[in-house]
Amino acid sequence: MPVLEKIVISDFRNIELQELEFSPNINCISGNNGEGKTNLLDAIYYLSMTKSAFASSDRFTFRYGAEEFSLSGSYRMENGLSSRFSLRMTTKGDKKLKRDEKAYQKVSEHVGVLPVVLVSPSDISMVSESGEERRRFVNSVLSQMDREYLTSLQQYNRLLQQRNRMLKDMSPDRSLLEVIDMKMASLAEPVHNARKMFVEDLKPVVSEYYKAVSGGTEEVDIRYDSELSKAPLDQLLAASFEKDRILKYTTSGLQRDDFIFTMNGHPLRRHGSQGQQKSFLVSLKFAQYEIMKKNYGFAPLLLLDDVFDKLDMGRISNLLQMVSGSDFGQIFITDSNKVRMAGIVDGLTQDRAYFDTVGGTFTRI
Repeated sequence: MPVLEKIVISDFRNIELQELEFSPNINCISGNNGEGKTNLLDAIYYLSMTKSAFASSDRFTFRYGAEEFSLSGSYRMENGLSSRFSLRMTTKGDKKLKRDEKAYQKVSEHVGVLPVVLVSPSDISMVSESGEERRRFVNSVLSQMDREYLTSLQQYNRLLQQRNRMLKDMSPDRSLLEVIDMKMASLAEPVHNARKMFVEDLKPVVSEYYKAVSGGTEEVDIRYDSELSKAPLDQLLAASFEKDRILKYTTSGLQRDDFIFTMNGHPLRRHGSQGQQKSFLVSLKFAQYEIMKKNYGFAPLLLLDDVFDKLDMGRISNLLQMVSGSDFGQIFITDSNKVRMAGIVDGLTQDRAYFDTVGGTFTRI
């Protein structure tokens, strides 16, 4: 399994320049809020996913006044050999990614090479916000595990943009739209099928984790809501053409898919308490970890940002014991309370590292 041995961060968020070496097991990052703990996790996430977990645009990831940022990580790979991944991004939008000094032809080729799971307070947007947040979650998991999924989704989105541009014309070319519709339909099918299978795999694992985390008896479920369950996309697009022409955008397709979270048959958003929602989201992310581990045959990197604040100590301890069996991977944990974190982690393993954070500077203690 990939293990991050060393990272070098330059001008990323509030981190000016840091070179850090990590434990292959558990790494604990403590410090007050706003000092940069989450930024370190985001740098690790960025090296895996080639984008920030928290910023909607790369322009928000540069240190104030910087023209570029760079990230470099030395990983021990599953074959036992080391590889160095380096990423450089400029304010002009140039993003260059290399593995052992050899540039990737496409940045997206790297997604899935260093599998990662992040659990963060910002996950609450999956309950409170629109379906876009839930699609983003599903896409981030499936893109890491399935190269065909990522390629099909990217091509579909490019055609969708082209179709929407054409619909803005006063009289769009119907025959050209039909050609685009056919291409979109062939790309949508594997994406739809992958989403459907993923939700079926996810449901029982989320349910199991939820019982462990919440101690509750509520039944949680996830439902995949997609128009493509009713008909192929080309038929849906043909049926909605007049509506699309009037509204000047595409009203059917994968971009309308949603994943409905329920508790005892009711929407979690309306019927779940704050504690139940948090417990569900943590269970969802740990289920993602379990499914990715099974898919890869090894554990992905696990980034736990500020989770001790969200759940009581007994439940967090249960969770960590569930994932920190003999085959657990490398874990990074942030917490503002160093004593609380040590109380849990010291009971799990002797092989751990502690870091203090002040103003984007990290000191191993």
